[in-house]
Amino acid sequence: MNTYSNLTAQAERIDLAAAFRWTARLAMHEAVANHFSLAINPAGTRFLINPNGRHFSRITASSLVEIDADDPATLARPDAPDPTAWGLHGAIHRACPHARCAMHVHSVHATVLASLADSRLPAIDQNTAMFHNRLAVDDHFGGMAFEAEGARCATLLADPAITTLVMGNHGVLIIGRTVAETFNRLYYFERAAETYIRALQTGRPLRVLPDDIAEKTAREWETYPGFADAHLSELKAILDHEDPAYAS
Repeated sequence: MNTYSNLTAQAERIDLAAAFRWTARLAMHEAVANHFSLAINPAGTRFLINPNGRHFSRITASSLVEIDADDPATLARPDAPDPTAWGLHGAIHRACPHARCAMHVHSVHATVLASLADSRLPAIDQNTAMFHNRLAVDDHFGGMAFEAEGARCATLLADPAITTLVMGNHGVLIIGRTVAETFNRLYYFERAAETYIRALQTGRPLRVLPDDIAEKTAREWETYPGFADAHLSELKAILDHEDPAYAS
C-alpha cells in the first residue's frame, strides 16, 4: 500500500469514528447494539466495523475491526464482530458493492416510523423529500439480523437508487458512497421521520408535495455542492476541540 493509500485509509477510519461519536451525542445509538460499516476494497467485500460490545461514544479510528464478508471463519476470530453485525453488514457488503458505507440504528423516530402499519415517508417538507423514490420498506421482519435475515434485507438494497431501508418492526438502514454522505443521510432521515410523526400527531391533513416537486427536491439534495462533506467536517472540528481521542 502506498503512502496516499495509507493516508486515505486513516482518513476513512477517522471519518467513521467521528460518525459513531456524533451519533452517540445525538442519542441515536442503542446501548452497545447497532453498527456502522465501510468498505475498503474495490469489490466492497472487505470492510471496517465497530468492535463487539463497544459503546458508540468510545469508538476510535484504531479500534475499528477489519473483516472480510467472504470469510466464513470470521465469527471464530478473537476479535469477531457481533453476530448480527456480521449477519446484516456482511450480507450487504457481499451482495451490494454500491453500498460502500452502511449505517444501521434503532433511533427513536426512525423506529416509530418502522413500527407503523404503513412505514412509508411522504414528502411533506424538503427533508422528507430527500428520500422520495429512494426508500424501501421491509414488511417481513423475521427476527434479529443473523445471517438469513441479513441476506434477506440485502436483497431490498439491490437497486442502487435505494439509499434507505425502513426495517419494519426494527429500525433503519442507510447506505451511501462515503461516510459523510451516509451519515448526512442518516441524520436527515431521523429529522424527517420526526417531522412526519409530529405532523401526524396534530391530526390535521398533511400538505404532501406533488411527485414532480418531491423528485426535483431530492435531486437538488443529491447535487447540493459539498453539503455532506461540510457537515462531517464541522462535526470533526468540534470533536477535535472537545474530544480528540476519537481520531486516535
